[in-house]
Amino acid sequence: MSSTVQKIIIITAPSGAGKTSITRYLLKTFPDKLSFSVSAATRRPRNYEQNGKDYYFISVEEFRSKIQQEEFAEWEMVYEGKYYGTLKSELHRIWNENKIPLLDIDVKGAIHVQQQYRKESLSIFIQPPSVDELRRRLESRGTETSESLQARLNKSAYELSFHDHFDHIIINDDLDRACEKAKQIVENFMK
Repeated sequence: MSSTVQKIIIITAPSGAGKTSITRYLLKTFPDKLSFSVSAATRRPRNYEQNGKDYYFISVEEFRSKIQQEEFAEWEMVYEGKYYGTLKSELHRIWNENKIPLLDIDVKGAIHVQQQYRKESLSIFIQPPSVDELRRRLESRGTETSESLQARLNKSAYELSFHDHFDHIIINDDLDRACEKAKQIVENFMK
C-alpha cells in the first residue's frame, strides 16, 4: 500500500453551504483516487437515501455501543438525539481499495478528524456567501419546518466561527467556481 493511500480529505461546511455538491463533483472528477466515506447516522433515511450508500443507518443503541467500543474516528450528536459519525472501519475499507477517503462531515467532526490525522488530512471549509443566502438555500430544499430551519441557521452561525480552523476556505458564491477551486486544492494534495 502506498503512503498516499493513508491520506484523508475532509469537506465541511454549515448545512446548505454546498459541501455535498462539491463532494459529488470531486468524486466524479477523481473516481480512481477518491472514495466517499459513508457516515453512520441514527436518523431515519430520507425517501431517496440508501443504507450503505448514503449513510449506515443504525439505531441509537447500536451507535452508543460503537462509541463504547471506540469504533469511530469521530462522532457527534449533531441535533438532539441524532448522532452522526465516521467509522474507523470505513476509512480502512477505502484505504484497502488503494483510494483516499473523502469525508463530507459537519464542522465539529471535521475538527476531530483533523486532530487525529493531522499529517494525513486535508480539510476544506465551504463557506456560504452570506447567512441570508444560506437561509434561502435551506428554504428552497423544502425539507425544513420553521423550527428545524431556525435550528440549522443557529448551528450554522456557530459553525461559521470555526472557518479558520481548516486548511482551505472556499466561498461558494458560484458552484462551478467553488468546484474548480476544490479540484485544484485536492489535485495538489494528492501529488
